[in-house]
Amino acid sequence: MKLQNAPEKNQLLDFYRQMFLIRRFEERAAEQYTLGNIRGFLHLYIGEEAIAVGAISTLMLQDYVVTHYRDHGHALAKGMDPSVVMAELFGKATGSSKGKGGSMHLFDIGKRFMGGYAIVGGQLPLAVGLALASKYKCEDSLTLCFLGDGAISEGEFHESLNLASLWKLPVIFFVENNLYGMGASVEQTLVFHDEIYKFAQAYKMPAVRVDGMNVVQVMEVTNKAVESVREGGGPYLIEAMTYRFRGHSMADPSEYRNKSEEERWRKKDPILSFSKWLIDEKIASKKELDQIEQEIEKIVDNAVQFADESPFPEPAALYEDVYGSK
Repeated sequence: MKLQNAPEKNQLLDFYRQMFLIRRFEERAAEQYTLGNIRGFLHLYIGEEAIAVGAISTLMLQDYVVTHYRDHGHALAKGMDPSVVMAELFGKATGSSKGKGGSMHLFDIGKRFMGGYAIVGGQLPLAVGLALASKYKCEDSLTLCFLGDGAISEGEFHESLNLASLWKLPVIFFVENNLYGMGASVEQTLVFHDEIYKFAQAYKMPAVRVDGMNVVQVMEVTNKAVESVREGGGPYLIEAMTYRFRGHSMADPSEYRNKSEEERWRKKDPILSFSKWLIDEKIASKKELDQIEQEIEKIVDNAVQFADESPFPEPAALYEDVYGSK
């Protein structure tokens, strides 16, 4: 792992803490799904942790994040309480949306985490709207919009990039290219699949590709984009090459993928490779990392217990929060 401007030890350990939190949270969510405590669809972020952690670390508190339905990792990296997130997955009244949103619709306006969205590409016009509002109000805030490679074929992608560039909006479009849109590979769905980031050229937008399995490189590349956007340079696009270690959702056995491909990507595990680098470079000891892991295990255990013991919404809650109040 080569670094241009290495972060301080505390930040590097925080990167490890956040990535390990996301990994353990997702593994426990999968377990609770098989037990029937989480229902509906569950899309896990296992394997892609370096992206959420590295990218979101470059933001300020007033910046917005909006994303797709594989949203647990982004929510946790933006600072949402793991217990509240788990309760939402359980459909409990103590969840972030009082149990009404579930896995694909996490939301925390206080953290400026503006939601996961189940419609492929549906978050893109919302990101443009958030960025337009920031510019109209002369606020020092930007919007980081995550999307998968499967959203590139949607009309919203091209409409959103066009308007963002036309109006020079403070928004970063972050493509998490995990090579598959559900069960279809990018080769089967995109003619221009080998260099997705170059789609931005058609909209006169700067763009770059990064190793999405390397948390520090993701941080460095995103930081450059953030600086450009804050300085009034208009929108930016980043493509991160990554891989989901599980199926599209818990309902997907992922039999369409080649086993040798899966093994090759697992050798790039962002958490294992990062922990090895921290130890090899004598930035942290195995004991320090073990201590972090133990702390995270307790946090996730508490999150599951909190969700399990929380009440379901009362039937009358169905009629609450239907309309916004002034």
